[in-house]
Amino acid sequence: MQSIPVDGTRLGTMTCIVAPEVRIANRDTGEVRKDREGQTVYTVGVAVRQDGRRASIIEISVSGEPAGVVEGVRVHVTGLTAFSWAMGDRHGLSFRADAITPVPAPAQTTSRKGGDA
Repeated sequence: MQSIPVDGTRLGTMTCIVAPEVRIANRDTGEVRKDREGQTVYTVGVAVRQDGRRASIIEISVSGEPAGVVEGVRVHVTGLTAFSWAMGDRHGLSFRADAITPVPAPAQTTSRKGGDA
């Protein structure tokens, strides 16, 4: 499996569309996937959209539950890596990140309308 580092700053806007879900290692037994340090691995569905282009949906695996990441929130992905894989006639890319964190919402400003004196 070849790993390819991905420059997340060039991907554009990233929005969580599927909240973090525990990744299952064995569907028959329900065994949960763990990383080398024993942390539970989660999968997050993320919509990626560059300016003027259509959105792409990718699933990103991350160790440990990403706190504050819920559907609809913009996210920042740190240490994104793509892995090419092949199994028989099937092949594709999978994605892994060091961290997925929510992007803080911009502070709302209040404006007063009218001519208060």
